[in-house]
Amino acid sequence: MTVVLVGLGVSTSQAVALGPVYRMERGSMPVAPRVIEPGDVHLEIARLEDALAASQRALQAVRHQVSQASPLSLAEFIDSHLLILEDAALVEPARDLIRNHLFSAEWALRQHRDDLARIFEEMDDPYLRGRRDDIDQVIHHILDFLVAGAPGTPGLRDPESEISGCVIVAHGISPADTLLLRHRGAVALVTEFGGPLSHTAILARSLNIPAVMGVRNATRYLHQGEILVVDGEAGTVIAGADYRILNHYRQRLIALSARRNRLRRLLQDPCQTRDGQPIELLANLELPDDAQLARANGAVGVGLYRTEFLYMNREGQPNEEEHLAAYRQVIQGLGGIPITIRTLDLGADKQVDGSASAHCAAACNPALGLRAIRLCLKDLDLFRPQLRAILRASAEGPVRLMLPMLTNLGEVDHTRALLAQARRELTQEGLPFDPKMPVGGMIEIPAAALCADAFANRLDFLSIGTNDLIQYTLATDRIDDTVNYLYDPLHPAVLRLIRMVIAAGRRQATPVAMCGEMAGDRRFTRLLLGLGLRQFSMQPGSLLEIKEIILEADTARLEEAVADLYGRLDNEPAEDLLDALNRGD
Repeated sequence: MTVVLVGLGVSTSQAVALGPVYRMERGSMPVAPRVIEPGDVHLEIARLEDALAASQRALQAVRHQVSQASPLSLAEFIDSHLLILEDAALVEPARDLIRNHLFSAEWALRQHRDDLARIFEEMDDPYLRGRRDDIDQVIHHILDFLVAGAPGTPGLRDPESEISGCVIVAHGISPADTLLLRHRGAVALVTEFGGPLSHTAILARSLNIPAVMGVRNATRYLHQGEILVVDGEAGTVIAGADYRILNHYRQRLIALSARRNRLRRLLQDPCQTRDGQPIELLANLELPDDAQLARANGAVGVGLYRTEFLYMNREGQPNEEEHLAAYRQVIQGLGGIPITIRTLDLGADKQVDGSASAHCAAACNPALGLRAIRLCLKDLDLFRPQLRAILRASAEGPVRLMLPMLTNLGEVDHTRALLAQARRELTQEGLPFDPKMPVGGMIEIPAAALCADAFANRLDFLSIGTNDLIQYTLATDRIDDTVNYLYDPLHPAVLRLIRMVIAAGRRQATPVAMCGEMAGDRRFTRLLLGLGLRQFSMQPGSLLEIKEIILEADTARLEEAVADLYGRLDNEPAEDLLDALNRGD
């Protein structure tokens, strides 16, 4: 029987993957009790030590894959697990259990893990209690090698060959495991927890692994070894597919590969419409490593560089030098094309460890509360180091600063005052920066869209963040599956607000870009061109798809057609009008 499970997709240029299930049993650790013969004690201890050494080598290999451009927190995360592995207290009690109680190595280690779990649970300090997860992950890693045997051991299973080509199904997957699994050849991830903005999802996207997250009961319904189809674009997981479905997706994989090859031929063509309108295609970047991907897909700049990864998986805030190091890496990777660095946009659905998230913990509705620029202006110790770092990064290459979730002009004025103060400090300290670094803002709430003329007059550029603009206009939380059916980019109110912002930019001669999901969705490209949008920013993997449409478009004709479309919005379904526009009716 075919079963389709739905979750939150993490799409990559490799949108679909097929492979057998490899279940990661993080929580339960199914290890059977076993007693050994007295004469086998030394052999069992040797097995334990071999597994410990193999686990250390595997994690060190992952550590070497973490480039200098990757988040510092990720390297620290792996280093912390290596330190746990080097701690004699981790396995010495297990050795004692083998010697004194004749437990097998697996059972001894499992018993020791349970003892440690009880100790951590009794701790008053929530931080120390939270370290139990790290111990669990490290011990499971050793158990993995104990159960499977060290790689290359004759007659024993090799974990790497078992995982190669598989779809990993788990309750959750840590960032370090994501790297390790990719290294072992996993082709896709399916998790019960997490979302497309989690650190694991960001890494999966960066590593080009399609994933579907938040799939309820995935570990209950998906069985070891059965073949899955994972569609990161649609956010679906198909189990028990018959040969027709499998053949359909295999053909789709072949077609995707052929299409990617055809699109590569567009790289050298100038990006302009048939009637000669130049269009700027920009990239949205999650991590410094994405810079190479942006250049490889023909981006002429970065329209949105998210900085939230700097705050993930850590207890404290990044300091100015950590900010600067990350920005410097990505600027160098871009080879001179401009970058738009968005200041911290945490809160609402983007919660992380550390003090930043603590501000949001008590909010009844964090999406409407203290997040993004509001949080930054409330906590200047959080904001000032980032502003100084972005200013200093502007000396390394063309940099623009972008403020998220603007509500009123006072937020712009307050930020400009902080920037002026930072410039004075840097001048006194003899540190270089670009005194003319452009400052722009995101239009992503209806209030800002309705006042777009004022923002366009006060800022150097605007960028429409459609994800939040749709959410706030329609009062619909896009990650709440009880109401997200109302999330509709084609709602007339949303379309009218977008048109207002683009028109305001034209009146004020202020460039307007779009960096939300709509910009990278080929269904909307002709509509946006017809509205006058000339800068599109999106995931690097979508750039050539959108360029293909732009090269065939005629903006003069589209502007007439879109004007007609807006005149009919209240009387005809927007979806039908869009389809007609895309067909050229």
